[in-house]
Amino acid sequence: MSAVTSLSNLRPGSAGEVVSLQARGLTRRRLMDLGLVPGTRVVALRRSPSGDPTAFFIRGATIALRREEGQQVLVRPV
Repeated sequence: MSAVTSLSNLRPGSAGEVVSLQARGLTRRRLMDLGLVPGTRVVALRRSPSGDPTAFFIRGATIALRREEGQQVLVRPV
């Protein structure tokens, strides 16, 4: 079984499966609306030149998330 890490720790080109969300309130709702629910496969595409935000491929869409948001999503690298 792979170790669980935050979405922010995925390197560009690597993929992970969402295990759980640590966010609460409106942030949790927004992340779920973007498709970040347990079992979803996420691929890290690229980071901005400054390192934040990072673009992810989630359920057929490219979504940019800031590091603070990505740290609240736990994934298992695949």
